Amino acid sequence: MKLALIGGGGVRAVLFTKSLTLKAEQTGITQLVLQDTDEEQLAIIGKLCRIVIEQSGIDLRLDTTMDARAALQGADYIVTTIRVGKEQSRYIDEKIALDRGLLGQETTGPAGFSMALRTIPVLRNYCELAKEVAPNAWIFNFSNPSGLVTQALRSYGYDRVIGICDTPSHTKLRIAEALGIDERKLRTEVFGLNHLSWIRKLMAEGKDLLPELKHDPAFVNAVEELKMFDPDLLRQLPYLPNEYLYYYYHREKSLANIQQAAMTRGQMIALNNQAMLDELKRMDIDANPQLALRTYLYYTQKREASYMAAETNSEAKEILPMEELTLPETLGYAGVMLDFVESLQTGRENNIVLSVPNAGSIDGFADDDVVEVSCTIDRDGAHPIRIGAVPEDMHLLMKSVKLFERLTVEAVAKKSRSLAVKALSVHPLVNSYSLAKELVDDYLEAYRDTLGEWNR
Repeated sequence: MKLALIGGGGVRAVLFTKSLTLKAEQTGITQLVLQDTDEEQLAIIGKLCRIVIEQSGIDLRLDTTMDARAALQGADYIVTTIRVGKEQSRYIDEKIALDRGLLGQETTGPAGFSMALRTIPVLRNYCELAKEVAPNAWIFNFSNPSGLVTQALRSYGYDRVIGICDTPSHTKLRIAEALGIDERKLRTEVFGLNHLSWIRKLMAEGKDLLPELKHDPAFVNAVEELKMFDPDLLRQLPYLPNEYLYYYYHREKSLANIQQAAMTRGQMIALNNQAMLDELKRMDIDANPQLALRTYLYYTQKREASYMAAETNSEAKEILPMEELTLPETLGYAGVMLDFVESLQTGRENNIVLSVPNAGSIDGFADDDVVEVSCTIDRDGAHPIRIGAVPEDMHLLMKSVKLFERLTVEAVAKKSRSLAVKALSVHPLVNSYSLAKELVDDYLEAYRDTLGEWNR
């Protein structure tokens, strides 16, 4: 079976490929195609991915191409992981928001909105092409803002699109490590929207551990995703928050921390990725495969070590020397998608957190509202678990952001400036017509060449 990775020249494609080698046999995937619009970067990343496959000993064919039609033709699975405008656009998105005293975070608020404006039309074109040349393919969207983009593609009629974010699975892994138990013996129940969700149950051996754990300082401090929150907040909340809720619960703190930092997250990543690519360009990758991989891992480690450090005013994690670095023997980045594929192929049930249509899962939301929720996966696909009613404060926050998402989807479809302003106006991190109007004008002007002219 064939898997096409759209955005295959991205830096995370190497880790994706490593994950695939660990589960290629269980999923039945025999061909991986990396597609990208950046020829030079695709060539570099493609070489690294080929080394990963060769070292794994797995019989997996690897192709690289800039031709989207060739990449998608006959694909059984399609993964979309693109950044329209590359890292420079992330910095522009941040700066425009920060200049108005608002959070500039790539997946939520104004910056996430701007990213969605650029990403949705491009992915819609890919989905339209897939409909023609790979009509039965499952499409897994990793492109941020993942939940909003998935809502758009679903709203446009592409009903085999699944939104994936690795945050819930990484958090679950960290919780299991803190508890000293096998991650496979821990079952979570999650509900909300992408980057706006809560864990309402932590089940192990038939017992819900959550009520006790959220009051345990030692446990909270052992989990990176939790220790950033005010302990009083965690005691007050009935459930554990997704780490991105830090931007909502501690908005002024995160904004102040970002403004005081030496550089924004977007700037840091742009510089880090460019340094990595420059070093790999100067290297004979074929002659020095191990050095090339360690160089890649070193810069990837630097990127991950500083994750949310500026926003939470915390120290970056320790960086290991290059000679100690090896590719992880865990599913990691691609694990959620691969578990899904395994269930489709074997019928073995998996419990996975995905962005899928609500379908009656969470009370008060339409069946076609894309939500992030724990799902049971089998041969027929994803089945969201029944959540029912949720606390009013969480419900209202979710409804506000879902309204923002729906309005954004409509604004992009109609290229309507007025709908775009309305969308940002209702977002809790903006909540102002006048600010929304300025932001929309700035983003439309900054990306005029990409977005074209919009209706007033």
